[in-house]
Amino acid sequence: MTLTRSRLETSRSLLFVPGHRPDRFAKAASSGAAAIIIDLEDAVAAQDKDRSRDNAAAWLDAGNSAVIRINPPGTAWHDADLEMAYRHGAPVMVPKSEDPSVLAELICRAAGRSLLIPLVETAAGVERATELCAMGGMVRVAFGNVDLAGELGVAHDDHVALAYARSRLVSASAAAGLCPPIDGVTTSVKDTEALTADIAHSRRLGFTGKLCIHPAQIATVTTHFAPTESEVRWARAVIDAGDSVTVVDGQMVDKPVLERARRILAASDD
Repeated sequence: MTLTRSRLETSRSLLFVPGHRPDRFAKAASSGAAAIIIDLEDAVAAQDKDRSRDNAAAWLDAGNSAVIRINPPGTAWHDADLEMAYRHGAPVMVPKSEDPSVLAELICRAAGRSLLIPLVETAAGVERATELCAMGGMVRVAFGNVDLAGELGVAHDDHVALAYARSRLVSASAAAGLCPPIDGVTTSVKDTEALTADIAHSRRLGFTGKLCIHPAQIATVTTHFAPTESEVRWARAVIDAGDSVTVVDGQMVDKPVLERARRILAASDD
């Protein structure tokens, strides 16, 4: 399945798979995730970097699709990772995104062949979120909660500690006209309660998708990022009330409320 702009914009679940484990690529692709991300960076030891890149290239050469998380600019593997992804027209996840000039160079080098997903996971990236999101050539931003938490000295699953960073990305994305961002990972693979709590929190802040680290997380993420039945009923009631200012369920409805109702109904059809 081709990872078009529209598909990436509406993806609720994106699943990481380590680049040095090509035996897991097909399983990840059949997990129900909207897209898989072949990770050439954090999941891969230095001695396996080149082999992982070759594995990703073979997967793409076979007609499969994937987002490629490359190694950061300035590393020994960055240029080769980028060349491979661009040659295949694969979307690129850029780790440690924090410098607009670096993103501008990557966009220029892409020459329209690949979409970029900046992964914001540093304090500098959070503070420059408005500038990063305003760059052309990207499809959507993602949040790296684990790396950022390490830099800040807080727990990566602390909703309060990272609420500011998450809200910055949501606001910056909206200001730039981008689709809402993708939230970071839940590291408790088998803890469904922790996963659903993380999803509820990120949805409340305005995220519409999540990075996943295990196929077992996909169904929960996909389901819980979809509009609820009550949200769909409310949206339909608002739309049915017409375009003029009115009252639905005791609440005033005007143009911004109508737009939210339309977004909910559009998301329910994804």
